[in-house]
Amino acid sequence: MSTVATATAKEVFDLLHDDLVAIEREFGADAVSSVAAITEISDYLREGGGKRIRPSLLLLAARSLGYSDRGMIRLGAVVEMVHTATLVHDDIIDAADTRRGRPSTNRAWGNGKCVLVGDWLYMQAFRVALEERNFRVLELLIGLTQQMVEGELLQMERLGKPISEGEYHDLIYRKTACLFEVSMRLGAVLAGADRAVEDAMGDYGRNLGLAFQIVDDVLDLTATEEVLGKPVASDLREGKATLAVIHTLENGSTPAERLSIQTVLRDGNFDRVSPSEILHILNRNQSVNYAMQSAFGYSAAAQAALAGVPDSEYKRALQWMPEFVVAREK
Repeated sequence: MSTVATATAKEVFDLLHDDLVAIEREFGADAVSSVAAITEISDYLREGGGKRIRPSLLLLAARSLGYSDRGMIRLGAVVEMVHTATLVHDDIIDAADTRRGRPSTNRAWGNGKCVLVGDWLYMQAFRVALEERNFRVLELLIGLTQQMVEGELLQMERLGKPISEGEYHDLIYRKTACLFEVSMRLGAVLAGADRAVEDAMGDYGRNLGLAFQIVDDVLDLTATEEVLGKPVASDLREGKATLAVIHTLENGSTPAERLSIQTVLRDGNFDRVSPSEILHILNRNQSVNYAMQSAFGYSAAAQAALAGVPDSEYKRALQWMPEFVVAREK
């Protein structure tokens, strides 16, 4: 790790405050349409909050490499639009009722309108990105969209079935870490970095994204509904096997324990096995700890990827991000 001390949360917020406010304004302006439903749903999603990690990563990558022009505001809004579009589609696919403690958009407006608004946000993101007149930017965004769609389809094919650790890591890369990686790469591209520097930034984003999703999956099992803003153990209820579950299925659990987990995965509910029983099984097999250790490993790899980045307040902020990701409670 660099000799520069890791930043604090307040320092990072203060450092990016004006840029994130500008991105929020840009997103709001870009998401206005003559069709009322598009503007209403986009505003509802934007006002729902969120950590804005992805645009923050783009900003930090660009600024750490000496870039500070308007392109980072424009592309920051682009990555947040892409992320928002994925949330809309995910809620439809998962038949979700809540998102961040509020009714999900599909529940409030219906699947038909929401799937079209998600499509519109994707296309609007590409329209805004075109203003950069940079083929590498478009190449990254096209590859990103393909990876995320493939990831969603692969996950649908595996619902209700046990999967291997390798399949799990591939899924979470496509569904989550790929957007973290591309956010970092876009910042490097804006700064005119060569491919080696872009790759290092991409490695940071990929590892951070993998850590983020593993922790997210652990919190789904261990946090409370009040903290999560959605029902606990939603992944299992939806037939998704996450890392802690995979570890118990593959390592040392008894036949009865494996059967309990497989029952929930197949049933898609907790009518026959309760969430507390599943959590007890996972803890008995040290599987939650195993998943968190994996997240810590990816977090450390993210920080190591910054070795060649010049020391600055922006690098300090990037060093803080992995620590935040693995320590968060929601």
